[in-house]
Amino acid sequence: MAYPQIIQGGMGISVSSWQLASIVAKRGQLGVVSGTGLDLTLAHRLQLGDLDGNLREAIESFPIKSVAQGALDRYFIPNGKEPKAPFKSKPVPAVKASQALIELTVLANYVEVFLAKRGHDGVIGINLLEKIQLPTLSALFGAMLAGVDYVLMGAGIPKAIPSILDHFAALEPAELKLDVTGAQTGEEFSINFDPKEFCPPGVTSLKRPEFLAIVSSSTLAITLARKCTGKVNGFVIEGKTAGGHNAPPRGPMTLDEAGEPIYGPRDEPELAQFRELGLPFWLAGSYGHPGGLESALKEGAQGIQVGTAFAFCNESGITAELKEQVIHQSIEHRAGVFTDPLASPTRFPFKVVQAEGSLSERDVYESRERICDLGYLRELYRKDDGSVGYRCPGEPVEDYVAKGGNEADTAGRKCVCNGLLSTIGLGQIRKGVAEPPLITAGDEVKDIAQFLKQGMTTYSADDVLDALLNVELSHIN
Repeated sequence: MAYPQIIQGGMGISVSSWQLASIVAKRGQLGVVSGTGLDLTLAHRLQLGDLDGNLREAIESFPIKSVAQGALDRYFIPNGKEPKAPFKSKPVPAVKASQALIELTVLANYVEVFLAKRGHDGVIGINLLEKIQLPTLSALFGAMLAGVDYVLMGAGIPKAIPSILDHFAALEPAELKLDVTGAQTGEEFSINFDPKEFCPPGVTSLKRPEFLAIVSSSTLAITLARKCTGKVNGFVIEGKTAGGHNAPPRGPMTLDEAGEPIYGPRDEPELAQFRELGLPFWLAGSYGHPGGLESALKEGAQGIQVGTAFAFCNESGITAELKEQVIHQSIEHRAGVFTDPLASPTRFPFKVVQAEGSLSERDVYESRERICDLGYLRELYRKDDGSVGYRCPGEPVEDYVAKGGNEADTAGRKCVCNGLLSTIGLGQIRKGVAEPPLITAGDEVKDIAQFLKQGMTTYSADDVLDALLNVELSHIN
């Protein structure tokens, strides 16, 4: 198989939009949509009126008409809601999810991949987080129903995913075991999905997408390559400078004077061991610049994954106002990120762009009323009666403690779900005011001004690709 050299990263909640992925795919590279929270973004965008009609075009192509119509009936508002009106809520992820939520999740992932693939024959991938388990089966099947070409997954150990893809390709039911804190020895919790409930008549199989695991160490890669029951097709090796969630340092967590995690030699990927595996791999984290691709190829990589450079281009999902602010900071050499060991409820270090009016500012964070109403990053825990409960260190402190959580774990926790949603202009409106944004990017955010053409203050995905590919590679074996 001819693999692409550049993978556009699957960033945030809809930062990696279908518009961005489509542009990248048309250039012969791998365009990737973010699969996180697509049920939520579809519901909110329909309430804004779908003014260009793209969402409704994709929805109308969905093979189960009752599912498509049900979503329109519940969420579509012709001409859009009033600007200061709150968005109508949708069900939060749960072990025993409602049929309406399952249908919305399948439909939303189908819609995003359908639009990303529309009008060209390039390849499209979808990026999911292993830590967000409850929507995974519905999301994967919805993406496969639309013909997704790649599935990428990190932020955990995605050992079950290759086999699930095999089952779904054959239209067979699949099961995903859940991580539940406090589960007793021999006790298992899981969710199930039967694709035949959503498959159109006459279809007997689906294309099995390539699976790329996002990892930070060769140890995990070797385990996945050798022990997964389904095939792992390759790896994205993400370093500590990449945006979003970072793998924690090996060993005890220690912080520097600024309060950021300290990474050492043990945290550097062992590229020789990746080469020995014989599977294609891409390098990620500070490769999104001219010469980055050439450097990766010299290390034996198939290519690079680039997120931050694409995150602030015209076609990404971040609002124009936030892009303008961060690009301006880069021009003035003051753009930066803080690798926050506390921000994410997942307890993974999370890179936060320092931006005015965002949750990176202490007063903005402290003035926000704690609420957990989206629930994607909630921890599953075993209750005393053996059932599953849900808690998040970003929720009201008294609620978290009442569920058996440690009050110390709530310190500094940010609502990543609501913050990322506001970053793309779809944040919930509370008392007439939108939730504050939370922007994530990699260390190379300081250099994004390099993609600006003379006299310009914005840049496109094509500008990024031109810069990344403008290297003489004919001498690289």
